[in-house]
Amino acid sequence: MYGWIYRHLPGPTPVRALLAVLLALAVVALLLFVVFPAVEPHLPLTGVTVRG
Repeated sequence: MYGWIYRHLPGPTPVRALLAVLLALAVVALLLFVVFPAVEPHLPLTGVTVRG
């Protein structure tokens, strides 16, 4: 899959590498700022208590 994406990026090798890094950063930002906040209320991790 990653090879397919890399082969379809335009430009010479340095430009492709830069575009691949920017694409990965965009995916991470999308996950952190859109997907994870939308899913977080549905996860059962908010009511954690520790009893001693």
